[in-house]
Amino acid sequence: MAAHAAASFVRPPRTVLHRVSAGNPRGVWPAEEFAAARRAEGVAAEVVYDYPSDSFLVIVRAARLSS
Repeated sequence: MAAHAAASFVRPPRTVLHRVSAGNPRGVWPAEEFAAARRAEGVAAEVVYDYPSDSFLVIVRAARLSS
């Protein structure tokens, strides 16, 4: 099952903390700065690019439950 989950194209659950337009004059930097501040608070934040919305998202991935 783990191999299937690793090879799956299904996006794992996530929580979006912040959204920055890819057209922002500063590019991805506002999202990176926001994520760095959250990581300093102990939150496992990361920046990803979302094609459908043309935005950089600061997300926290949901914890996977082991069976």
